[in-house]
Amino acid sequence: MTRLARFSWGVLFYNMAVIAWGAYVRATRSGAGCGAHWPLCNGEVIPQAPSVEMLVEFSHRLTSGLAILSVVALLFWTWRACAAGHPARRGAAWSMLFMIVEAGVGAALVLFRLVADNPSMARALFMSVHLTNTFLLLACLALTAYWLSGGEAVRVAGRGGLAGRFAVGAVAMLLAGVSGAVAALGDTLYPAGSLAESLGADLSATSHLLVRLRLLHPAITVLVAVGLALAGIRYGYEGRGLSRRLGIGVAIVALLQVLAGFTNVLLLAPVWMQMVHLGIADVLWIGFILLGVSLLEKGEPPELASR
Repeated sequence: MTRLARFSWGVLFYNMAVIAWGAYVRATRSGAGCGAHWPLCNGEVIPQAPSVEMLVEFSHRLTSGLAILSVVALLFWTWRACAAGHPARRGAAWSMLFMIVEAGVGAALVLFRLVADNPSMARALFMSVHLTNTFLLLACLALTAYWLSGGEAVRVAGRGGLAGRFAVGAVAMLLAGVSGAVAALGDTLYPAGSLAESLGADLSATSHLLVRLRLLHPAITVLVAVGLALAGIRYGYEGRGLSRRLGIGVAIVALLQVLAGFTNVLLLAPVWMQMVHLGIADVLWIGFILLGVSLLEKGEPPELASR
């Protein structure tokens, strides 16, 4: 593996860590730690008398800034090292675009005060957009690393059936992710003292909409996870090489995610479990993206893609 390929995987893993820390910021209600200021923190470049919340939010901004620089470096290095038409060039360019959007949405959350204890549906909408963009960013970073590591360009011609199933699966995973973001926001803003209290609030007509929407996430996630597990098993046994390993891996992680989700509910969504749950979701998403691309690349037998 070349130095550039290793760097690209490092950029992907670092961004996953930054995303996990962002979940910690949200779960601890530290998003307003720097006030309604961006990129400054309470009007200062470096806060002079920081609180705990300010340190959490400020550290997230610092790590996010490094994430942006890492993607900029990846873009320039990839364009210098790869010939015109190489798929990694497109992957790096799209990664840069989604990183810019990521920063913009994050700034909007702060500037519009859609952080901390804000329970508005506008915040839920922004978080849904944020989650979707985050997943697309991770997909582009993963594809860039995959192509820099020797992966081939995809071929959709004559493989419309597989490409269509892959697209449906991706949309379903995004829907599950968005419902999870809304559920996590409800858990953060309206914590319950017991499982019975939590279920009662979910079913109560007087509860806030964010609380009542929490029931959608487990229902959607279980359906999507079962579909992913079945697809992973199928392509795991019918594929070859990397596709086979990715298929089996997707099936295992999908079932693990369901277990993590139920554990999160039973434990009343502690911060650490929310971060674990999100981390597994990121791994599942990346694995699914790479599985689809590995099946669609030029080297995969067309008879498998047509089934």
